[in-house]
Amino acid sequence: MSSKEEILDKLSDAVITGNKDVTVEFSKKALDTGVDPLEAINQGLTKGMGVVGDRYADREIYLPEVLIAADAMYAGLDILTPAISAAQAAEVKKVVIGTVEGDIHDIGKNIVKTMLIASGFSVTDLGRDVPVTDFIKTSKEINTDFVAMSTLMTPTMESMKRVIDGLKEEGIREGKYVMVGGAPISEDFCRDIGADIYADYAEEAALKAKAVI
Repeated sequence: MSSKEEILDKLSDAVITGNKDVTVEFSKKALDTGVDPLEAINQGLTKGMGVVGDRYADREIYLPEVLIAADAMYAGLDILTPAISAAQAAEVKKVVIGTVEGDIHDIGKNIVKTMLIASGFSVTDLGRDVPVTDFIKTSKEINTDFVAMSTLMTPTMESMKRVIDGLKEEGIREGKYVMVGGAPISEDFCRDIGADIYADYAEEAALKAKAVI
């Protein structure tokens, strides 16, 4: 029988190497042997993804390798997440993320999503070309701690302000952090629309999100 340490190491290594089959195998083994699922996620899957993120930031690997590693991590999360207790789940900070209405680009958003999950956040991904009302509705329904928005197109930047205004109108802006990013976005724009966090790249987004909590 595998020890807890071996299972955690196997999970981490499987994510680093992008081996989905091994991730699934040892996620199931973690549950079968009584390893706490949240520990398996944090000390196994996300630990491995953290290594991948560091290597990506250092230009040791590139986007395809990150996406393969993320795919392996998600396979493990699909098995382990449902086993987390309600009490543990309540402690996890929640993020709703999406590319704003009018923009169909989502590679950058997907990397930010991956890094946030790897940092221990629970992420609801609304996808791309997301209507303003969907950000507001989802944030209200699941009581998110963060609303994260991206765009690569200047004409769609105004949608970010409309989301923030909508959160205010619904009375749910207070207590939430709004994060924005994408090629045309700047720190000045972030401040001008009343957002809280601007990130220039995925690893920075995760670090800043962790810092404010």
